[in-house]
Amino acid sequence: EVQLVESGGGLVQPGGSLRLSCAASGFTFSSYYMNWVRQAPGKGLEWVSLVKSGGTTFHADSVKGRFTISRDNAKNTLYLQMNSLKPEDTALYYCVSGSYRFEHWGQGTQVTVSS
Repeated sequence: EVQLVESGGGLVQPGGSLRLSCAASGFTFSSYYMNWVRQAPGKGLEWVSLVKSGGTTFHADSVKGRFTISRDNAKNTLYLQMNSLKPEDTALYYCVSGSYRFEHWGQGTQVTVSS
């Protein structure tokens, strides 16, 4: 059974930081591109970041310079380091596998940026 379990979300003040984690199991994690996708309240899904199996990364313009995606294949874990958080970063953050199309989804972890 494929499982992606996100953790690390919570309430943080503007300008603060959080580190999200995603524990993967049930598939060959090291062979998959991994993504973070988010959904803000009342809005659609927004792709945030991608890390290829070899470690190459891409980030959406809205988070570039503030967020950093990474992976530890030995631990089957995906990370998203989020710095300089803004209220508009408030969203449910999903860990997602895939490249051409998304294949496996986690249940999400909530990030709320507010004073």
